This record gives sequence, structure tokens and C-alpha cells, in this order.
Amino acid sequence: MIPASGSTITYPGGATGASATVLHVADAGDGRSAIVLDTTAFHPVDTAWPDQPADRGVLRAGGREFPVVDAVVGASQGDALLLGPDVPVRTGTEGWTFVVAHLVEGADVAEGDAVEIEADAAYRAQLSAGHTACHLASLALDAALAGAWRKEAPADALGAPAFDALAIQESRILPDGSRDVYRVGKSLRRKGFDPAALDDLDALAADVNARLAEWLATGGAVRIETEGPALADRRTWVCELPGAEARIPCGGTHVSSLADLASAVVSFELVPVEGGLELVMTTAASRR
Repeated sequence: MIPASGSTITYPGGATGASATVLHVADAGDGRSAIVLDTTAFHPVDTAWPDQPADRGVLRAGGREFPVVDAVVGASQGDALLLGPDVPVRTGTEGWTFVVAHLVEGADVAEGDAVEIEADAAYRAQLSAGHTACHLASLALDAALAGAWRKEAPADALGAPAFDALAIQESRILPDGSRDVYRVGKSLRRKGFDPAALDDLDALAADVNARLAEWLATGGAVRIETEGPALADRRTWVCELPGAEARIPCGGTHVSSLADLASAVVSFELVPVEGGLELVMTTAASRR
């Protein structure tokens, strides 16, 4: 039975492995089982905002090892477990229980079984570097575009006009990088943004990259603050930057220090779309 508190997650603290007890097993189709554990170190992909992919890894049970082919957010309001795209509410919605569902092929496990779960640490490190670099790049982009606003706009975690939050259409965390797509159309112009700020993308990239290099050189601490151990509990990325502490709500994984990153470099592309433009920012990070 799935308890009302849901799964206990340990990945926000950097864990990649856990010993656990099987709480629930459901048919996920295509010969796969959705296995819910009382404790897991696996980061799942969130259907509502699927920026960071699920961890890769294995589940060990009964002396055998089974690849985890995916990990998704599951939710229930009773006995039925809904998975991924079938979950009709956002994670944390009152009255629902949220869990990590590990999708495994051919695993012969049952409720109450003792198992071990282990995420691929090398792949996790790549995604964590990409996610931290993504947050830093968004803050550096906001700062670089601060002079492009003709009206007062909501502020980001460092006090600059929040271009990233107001224009973001899609964000994808990649191994050692990220790709963010921003919509620059009538809505953003009405909010006061001047698209002329994007006329010289080389200059924009130089500004952002100089700021990123300055921040990484400080080697500031990075941590995830959590309000509790459940999947639905709020988590916040906290990063020490020169003269400020950046705080951004985030359910992903991250490096523990800016000193873990040797570099983070962005490039930009403008793509014409109906009614405006899309600004694509690609961030590439390298680890020490």
C-alpha cells in the first residue's frame, strides 16, 4: 500500500543508491512494471515540466539485476496509480499522493520485498552539471538584458528583470549542458521588452559568458534546501554568488560547488516563428 506521504527521496542530497522496500507494483504496459519503493535515490522526469531527464540505473532484487528503463512521477487518490502523462494534476496537489515509479522490464518483485536501487553516478554528474549551468546561464542572461526593459518587470533571484521566467517556452537539461527556448513576441513586448536587445547575439553571448566566468571563479557553494523528504515537498536551489545568494525553486539535481565546474559557455540563435521570434540559448559546461 502506498502511504499518504508518498516516496522518500534522497537524490536532493546527492545520493545515488538506496536500500528499500517495495510498496506497490503496477502494470505499466509493454511488459514493464511500475515499481514504487518506500525510499529511492532515483530522480524521475516530471511530466508537467520535463526539463531534467530521469536517472539511469538498476534495481536489484532476489540476487538479480534489472535495468530501470525509465522513472516517472506517479500519483494516486486511492488504490489506482496513475503514471507520467496520465497524472491529471501538478505534483503537490492537495489530496493526491505522489511517488517515484521505476519502470522495469521482467522484474519479479512483490509488495514487501527488499530491493536495492542504484542510479548511474556518472550520468547523474553530467545532468547535475548541466542543470546548475542552466540556472547560472538564465541569471546571467537576465542580467545582460536588464537594460532592454521599458517597463518595470518582475525580478529574478538576483533582482534583474526576469526575462527567463517571462519568456521561457522550453528548457531541457542535457549531459553537461542545456537548451532553453524563449518566445519573443507581442506578449513580451507589451510587458516592456525591446527585441532590439537581441540584434547582436555575439555581444550578448560575450556579456553572458563573461559573467559566468566571473561567477565560476568564486567557487561558491551550491545546495538544495528541502521542506521535507517526500517527492511533493518543495525544494530550492541555492547558490552563493558574489554579493548575493540566488534561490530558485527546483526539483532537479545539481553540483555541490561552482568549483566543480571548469567552465560554462552559452551560444545563441534567433529563429523566426509566427508572430515573433524564438531565442535559443545552448549552454555547454565542463567539469573539473
